[in-house]
Amino acid sequence: MSTDTTAVAPERADGPADDGALPYRYNARLAAQIERRWQDRWESEGTFHAPNPSGPWADPAATAGEKVYLLDMFPYPSGSGLHVGHPLGFIGTDVLGRYLRMNGRTVLHAMGFDAFGLPAEQYAVQTGTHPRKTTEENIQRYKAQLRRLGLGHDERRSVATTDVEFYRWTQWIFLQIYNSWYDEAQQKARPIADLEAEYADGTRSVPDGRAWTELTGVERRRVVDGHRLAYISEAPVNWCPGLGTVLANEEVTADGRSERGNFPVFRRNLKQWMMRITAYADRLTADLDRLDWPDSVKAMQRNWIGRSEGAQVRFPITGVGTPIEVFTTRPDTLFGATYMVLAPEHPLVDAITPEAWPADVDARWTGGAATPREAVTGYRDAAARKSELDRQENREKTGVFTGAYATNPVNGQPIPVFVADYVLMGYGTGAIMAVPAQDQRDWDFATAFGLPITRTVQPSEGWDGEAYTGDGAAINSANDEISLNGLGVSDAKRAIIDWLAAREAGESVVQYKLRDWLFSRQRYWGEPFPIAWDTDGLPVPLPDDQLPVELPEIDDYSPKTYDPDAADTEPEPPLSRAEEWVAVDLDLGDGLQRYRRETNTMPQWAGSCWYYLRYLDPENSERFVDPEVERYWLGKDPSRGPADPGGVDLYVGGVEHAVLHLLYARFWHKVLFDLGHVTSEEPFRRLFNQGYIQAFAYTDARGAYVPAEEVVEVVEPDGTPGFTWNGQRVRREYGKMGKSLRNVVTPDEMCERYGADTFRLYEMSTGPMDVSRPWSTRDVVGSQRFLQRVWRNLVDEHTGTVRVTDEEPDVDTLRALNRAIAGVHADFVALHYNTAAAKLIELNNHLTKAYGSTGVPRSVAEQLVQMMAPLTPHVAEELWSLLGHEGSLAHGPFPVADEQYLVADTVEYPIQVNGKVRGRITVAADAGTDVVEAAALAEEKVAALLDGRTPRKVIVVPGRLVNVVV
Repeated sequence: MSTDTTAVAPERADGPADDGALPYRYNARLAAQIERRWQDRWESEGTFHAPNPSGPWADPAATAGEKVYLLDMFPYPSGSGLHVGHPLGFIGTDVLGRYLRMNGRTVLHAMGFDAFGLPAEQYAVQTGTHPRKTTEENIQRYKAQLRRLGLGHDERRSVATTDVEFYRWTQWIFLQIYNSWYDEAQQKARPIADLEAEYADGTRSVPDGRAWTELTGVERRRVVDGHRLAYISEAPVNWCPGLGTVLANEEVTADGRSERGNFPVFRRNLKQWMMRITAYADRLTADLDRLDWPDSVKAMQRNWIGRSEGAQVRFPITGVGTPIEVFTTRPDTLFGATYMVLAPEHPLVDAITPEAWPADVDARWTGGAATPREAVTGYRDAAARKSELDRQENREKTGVFTGAYATNPVNGQPIPVFVADYVLMGYGTGAIMAVPAQDQRDWDFATAFGLPITRTVQPSEGWDGEAYTGDGAAINSANDEISLNGLGVSDAKRAIIDWLAAREAGESVVQYKLRDWLFSRQRYWGEPFPIAWDTDGLPVPLPDDQLPVELPEIDDYSPKTYDPDAADTEPEPPLSRAEEWVAVDLDLGDGLQRYRRETNTMPQWAGSCWYYLRYLDPENSERFVDPEVERYWLGKDPSRGPADPGGVDLYVGGVEHAVLHLLYARFWHKVLFDLGHVTSEEPFRRLFNQGYIQAFAYTDARGAYVPAEEVVEVVEPDGTPGFTWNGQRVRREYGKMGKSLRNVVTPDEMCERYGADTFRLYEMSTGPMDVSRPWSTRDVVGSQRFLQRVWRNLVDEHTGTVRVTDEEPDVDTLRALNRAIAGVHADFVALHYNTAAAKLIELNNHLTKAYGSTGVPRSVAEQLVQMMAPLTPHVAEELWSLLGHEGSLAHGPFPVADEQYLVADTVEYPIQVNGKVRGRITVAADAGTDVVEAAALAEEKVAALLDGRTPRKVIVVPGRLVNVVV
């Protein structure tokens, strides 16, 4: 036996006092030195630089093999920095990326920042600091925190959505969408020039029947603009005068007030930029089947899109030329429609509301108003103060009669038309035919207002409830021309739709819950629109050579605010004050003319819709991405089958982005695919939702939060766990981390106290990647102790030299080693890092027991270090270097299991007696069931339980267990 002492010792670390005479013990000080050194080396050597097939980073040899594009949902760089919950997914993808590189894959893994948004703007309003300065400082802090964790990102590819060169291409993509329309016949987006050509040559008819040549230039533009995928529309929005801005639904509380400032929020129509995402509803739904995504996320997207088949039915109104149009999935219940309801924002409300009430109007219908207009106006004002969520969830049904009657097309009956806030303009047509016998909301409303209820579906036997929503034969559904009575639901639907269509009173349609995407924000810190408005009040797209449109410098970042109750005011975004920027002379094809720039900005979603494409080619100033580079990293893979849509190989992030971000990015990507700018049909072929790290928080008798780290766990008199802080009892609660909860732990603290590798290992060891788990600082030391034991097995803590031997490992060690190799391979591929870590701990425990006093065989030591490298890369690199290797371990090798050592000689069987494990036996792996049974019955504890009795039954499950039934 010989002990290898030739490797250079690591830099000496002066550890804590209790290390005493162990200057080379692996502790936080030594870990920090090792980690800084290897992070600097990785950066200087470009260890994680991913090659491209073309361009300045071209490497044909490196791109000839199998590639993997790993992607994290990029973070918003907030001023508070990272806490320990944020890096969970980042470390998880890093572990996988490192494992794949070590196994010969070409891996692209980059990190950028979703840097536009409201927090930086709010800080600018409060302090006068430009949001760019705040944002860039926050980005630098995030980069430093992420670097300290040893994440293997290609730093050359990092982008921020606020980079001018990045948002130049965001603006360019917006123009691609703006200059496109959706061709229903071809089921794809096409350039708007194709549409104009179809109108010009007569292939497509002008809506009003005139010839294209008869239209003025402005009229032609308006016709074409009505087809664009990005367009201007009057849209219902959450208007908050007290903040001077439109709010997203998520920023409005359940009682209809702003989450920030607690100001009243009103629903009103404002001119906004919209994106015609509804044109892609069918493709967005159908292509979910081609994606390797969690079923729960697919279900959420399908529900959000909400495809449903039904009928569009027209209800004429006496004295009004335009009928009320209603979409219903249950046209078979039309004979039971006894009233109608319009959303307060419905455009027909004003047209149908008369000056006076009809004779003998029911007092319950008027809301106490003297006239219909007074009633409708008052009700609209009240509804405008409620959020959509509040309107949907409010159990108390309110409304007022408009004074108008519509005609039910199937029976000619006049039915009253109400305005009620439980109908939303953003869903369907903003109008419903109310069938109280078949809908509980309608039943409640009809009961409150004394309206008739007519059953049109036979309830099931014994039904004694109110509204019946189940299937059944049609009843009370006949006129002189058609009878649905006795028909089942599907047959009745088909029959009534055919009848309506023959009389031009309705037709079969497909409807979606999905609405077009509201794309305007009345804020400063966002991408400017590449649009100018001409003197005709129409938008004009800027040419590519005038991009980017940069944000101007302004003194006041806040939008104009109003009296919080001034619902009829108009937003004035911060950019509207930059008059020299807004009013501009441009040559946009008709000579130099005066234009006004768009003063709204794009939402934060814009940059996050395509950032993964810019990672591929971030230095390209000619294109948003080189076609060959996009095809290499994102293109369709024939080996995955004909349905492969292409896209990022693995996208990791939280399930909170399951709908909006993912849906919006899919929409943008499909438009780019239709226009030929990308070869992949989907942005993300595989999606993985990581869990969350949560934390305990503690409150004292006053309900005030106390520092979680100072809380001591005690045992109560009844044996249950309790908690104290400074000697006083405190209560424990479980949930988020937050400064106000006094339970935030930062990765910086963990790196200082234990080292980055310990922190990485702990986060990956606490549970499966897709499961949320509690944070416990006191448990981190367990991961540190494992690394210390590995270090101690391979490095002399007194001299810093390695203590491995040239001995051949014994057979038991080879079995333990190769079982670990096979298991770790499988675990890394499956993202089961917690079980991979457990296998490494088990292997090291074996080595400690077998070779703790003599030194581990080199062949085993090296393979253990290789397996550790994805999880704990810094200490693995250091040990690999100490073992005599000059190059980095980042690109391998990774050990391969020797199959001969994976075949077990023996098998351990647990023995259950009446369902409880009472003993264990070890028998030869090839032992027959009779041998296993005999050994089980002879086991000492089992034999004592049997006490001479013959079991009623003995069940041997080969290789797994023995079940004895007594």
